[in-house]
Amino acid sequence: MIATQSQSDALVLSKRLRVTANVSLWLLFLLCVAWETFLAPLRPGGSWMFLKALPLVFAFKGVAQGSLYTMQWAAMLVLLYLMEGVVRVMSDPPGPSIALAWIEIFLSLTFFLAAIFYVRPAKKAAQLAAKAKATQPPRP
Repeated sequence: MIATQSQSDALVLSKRLRVTANVSLWLLFLLCVAWETFLAPLRPGGSWMFLKALPLVFAFKGVAQGSLYTMQWAAMLVLLYLMEGVVRVMSDPPGPSIALAWIEIFLSLTFFLAAIFYVRPAKKAAQLAAKAKATQPPRP
């Protein structure tokens, strides 16, 4: 019963992390598009900078399905958006752009942490399996 409860808790946590990663990824995508088209574009009337959101599209399906591989590379990708947010907080002139940069930082950090904690149990299991395989005597 205890093992079943623990497994159930792990499944609930895994689902919550996947949903958190999915929602934050979509919100980050929408923020990037809205920011550069009408909220606070670099040039009046919008700019081609909204294309910065395009790489996020490639992660939508895998993140929604909970693919470990997609979560891993998307976590690395989203660090670029985190860096952009930090740079824009520090360098943009006062105005709505700074608030949007803080939102970008929050969303990218949320995705990153959710993805890392989602992948963590699988990584630990793979390490234990590799360790167990290494300690087994070779078969003749």
